[in-house]
Amino acid sequence: MSGIQSVPAAHYAGDVSPQEAWRVLSENSKAQLIDVRTTAEWQFVGLPDLSPLGRRPLLAEWQMYPDMAVNPDFTSETGAALGAAGVGKDAPLFLLCRSGVRSRSAAAALNADGYSAAYNVANGFEGDGDAEGHRGSQNGWKAVGLPWRQG
Repeated sequence: MSGIQSVPAAHYAGDVSPQEAWRVLSENSKAQLIDVRTTAEWQFVGLPDLSPLGRRPLLAEWQMYPDMAVNPDFTSETGAALGAAGVGKDAPLFLLCRSGVRSRSAAAALNADGYSAAYNVANGFEGDGDAEGHRGSQNGWKAVGLPWRQG
């Protein structure tokens, strides 16, 4: 599952902006942000900071570093964590990766597993690269000024 075009929109709940995800997370205590990047990305690039909402993102690798193979236990591990947190299969789930590619595939996997509202956060945590190939300044969670912290 490489490339954002590999998952038809009909296979997940759709794309939302980082601002819309933040709004729903602020208003709905059952909504959950799921960061599907790798452990290395969480440690070295940073994490969305939900502490202003009194919450934390769920961290669940969709692909595993360093070989980037899809995590075969993603849906079962994520489902178990959501269940333990009291999050039902109809709760809004917002999946986030670096740029919105992996999270789209992860959202489709959760929708296929019975979660009816798994959304992709468009442009992800870091967004698209700029003219110099640097991420984090054009779009995405960090660029729109939502809270984040270094790993």
